[in-house]
Amino acid sequence: MKKILVTGSNGQLGQCFRKYSSQYPEFEFLFCSSKELDITKEEVVRSYFEKQQIDICINTAAYTNVEQAENEKEKAFLVNAEAAGILAGTCKEYRTELVHISTDYVFDGRSKSSYSETDEVNPINVYGASKLKGEENIQKTLDKYFIFRTSWLYSEFGHNFFNTIRKKAKENAELNITTSQLGTPTNANDLAKYVLKLLKNGSKAYGLYHFSNLGEATWFDFAQEIILGIGKIDDVNLKKTGFYKTLAVRPENSVLSKEKVQNHFGPVPEWKESLNKLITELDKA
Repeated sequence: MKKILVTGSNGQLGQCFRKYSSQYPEFEFLFCSSKELDITKEEVVRSYFEKQQIDICINTAAYTNVEQAENEKEKAFLVNAEAAGILAGTCKEYRTELVHISTDYVFDGRSKSSYSETDEVNPINVYGASKLKGEENIQKTLDKYFIFRTSWLYSEFGHNFFNTIRKKAKENAELNITTSQLGTPTNANDLAKYVLKLLKNGSKAYGLYHFSNLGEATWFDFAQEIILGIGKIDDVNLKKTGFYKTLAVRPENSVLSKEKVQNHFGPVPEWKESLNKLITELDKA
């Protein structure tokens, strides 16, 4: 039985992997939060791998506060770049496959079309730069890796746009949502299921991939679809705004091309369909 370590298990994506882990009895899962396994400390990571004999490491641990990263550059690079390098080095030593999650923010957002894996990277904020450095640290160390760049992740877990809008809508709040960024909302449950399926199939098509749901939207479109889905569209004063002040510069377009990932591993769900499926699931619960 292969042993899979999931780092950052208290984050939303880590919790999604935990949610579906029982559907994969062929794997033994080890879920570690940052308190249980500090991936920024090489000796701690090596000791854990030596003791547990990990076959596959899924790294969902990350410094994800885009705004705060502007003032905590050192911390962002420690978690997103240096720790990724530590995991890569340890995986190489113990012959462990690494699955690493990266971001659309490695691009500057100036493209008029969706970004493919071969497009030039040019991050415009600290978060994006730190995640890109993490990718580079993995690629120069390992051959057996999957890197998945994703975008606008949401789920029922943790603090994210989906949960915030649902809460505000249920309070009949007034919402001013930006139309100045184009991307794709991505259900973290879909990403977790997609990765687990390709691991179950034993794929050796290692490399860099883009994974988000299909289609594109602005943050306003995303908010509107959430509010429609929960039946509150007549109760919420939802307004468009072309400007939303942030400390970190955001890419105007971060739509990712899914052509490569679908060619290798199969179809990806459409974003509205996936969103409404999750809303229905939560309503039933």
